[in-house]
Amino acid sequence: MNIVVACDSFKGCMSAPEAVRSIEKGIIRANPEHKVHAYPMADGGEGTSEVFARYSKGRLVECSVADAYGKPVSARYCWNEKDKVAIMDAASAIGLNRTPRERRNPMIASSSGVGMLMRDAIDRGAREIIIGLGGTATNDGGMGLLAEFGAVFYDSSRQILPPCTYSLDRIAFIDKRRCRLPRHVKITVACDVKNHLLGENGATYVFGRQKGLYKTQMVQVDEAMVHYRDKIRQTFHVDMDAQEGSGAAGGIGGLLLSVFGASMVPGIELIMEYSGLEDAIAKADLVITGEGQTDRQTLFGKVPYGVATLARKHQVPCICLSGALGPGYEGMYDAGCIGVFSTADRAMDFSTALRTGKQKLEDLAYSVIRLADGLQAGNARK
Repeated sequence: MNIVVACDSFKGCMSAPEAVRSIEKGIIRANPEHKVHAYPMADGGEGTSEVFARYSKGRLVECSVADAYGKPVSARYCWNEKDKVAIMDAASAIGLNRTPRERRNPMIASSSGVGMLMRDAIDRGAREIIIGLGGTATNDGGMGLLAEFGAVFYDSSRQILPPCTYSLDRIAFIDKRRCRLPRHVKITVACDVKNHLLGENGATYVFGRQKGLYKTQMVQVDEAMVHYRDKIRQTFHVDMDAQEGSGAAGGIGGLLLSVFGASMVPGIELIMEYSGLEDAIAKADLVITGEGQTDRQTLFGKVPYGVATLARKHQVPCICLSGALGPGYEGMYDAGCIGVFSTADRAMDFSTALRTGKQKLEDLAYSVIRLADGLQAGNARK
């Protein structure tokens, strides 16, 4: 069989290339005659720039930026010198994965590091920046990012405010006189989030808990974001909450779409186009996809959903192998999968699951291929 393996990363456990490799090992262990076509994937979150570098003519470059809490870190993005295109993921600078769960505090987290990444690309002569917005630790509405381009935020006492969530409802006015927006650069936001900035389906209520906000803070922070949105509108004459996706990355999406004039595309569609995945799937006998956890969020443009949809288009059977299955995973059957399986074969703590993840994924792939081969042999005898 020709088997296409197209997976996202298993967050906290293995990168997309590592996940693909584990599945490939399981397939070959089950049947060395099978031909595996490996396609590490991403949807705009962690690892997006590395995946793009694999499929494009770019190379990975490094620059020093601030993480979500101001600590200097080395971040990477994909740079195409010929076309002057930079492809980056915000998580490379301010990723949630950079901070242990017990130390997360989105009230003081800032998106400044993303602005530093963008400025580095602009200094290289970028004519286009593609930026993935998944997996960030911030909920500051892009305040830190905007500060990196020269905006200064003042409180009612004319004191300069630090750009973070805590400052959102303290902004009295924004000084944009030194603000230098890169109007000569085409900016494209790549993400799977369609949530707006504000309200119960907005950035704070939907994504705040995973970033460290308490339930008791939700109303206060969402109201602070309303105040910030109003100040941005008063200063730049745009509405941060006007478009779908404005709630991506704690409001960075809304800032880029409005103030920076960015456009938005689903991250998985962009990478599938660059990688040539559809052509490979059209020639395949079986497609295997996967991610860390498959649940109802998967159906909103994450990698397994995009891959399954392509497989269904070309009438190729698709199987999803995930670290865990959450509420709503059944929707993947409607998307085009013939099987959705979890690597969790017994009760175990989270640290054990992460430590054994690669081997568990390989073993699951082995079992699935043995089943597929057995069914194929049975059908051949009829």
